[in-house]
Amino acid sequence: MVEELTKEQFCARFVTEMLRIAGPKDSEGHSVEDYAKDAAPTYFDDPDQREAGPEECAQSDFSYWE
Repeated sequence: MVEELTKEQFCARFVTEMLRIAGPKDSEGHSVEDYAKDAAPTYFDDPDQREAGPEECAQSDFSYWE
């Protein structure tokens, strides 16, 4: 069972993981942190995505880049 996280905790961990795997800028020079801060709440708000956990969600999101 995935630990229950607050929205704030989930989003912070999503952002941290996205920065870890993508770095500070995307291929076009945009801020990965800004993108992740916008994207994280959408994953938290979906119960199925939330259950997967913030790191898995960030990795899944990143897999669609390119």
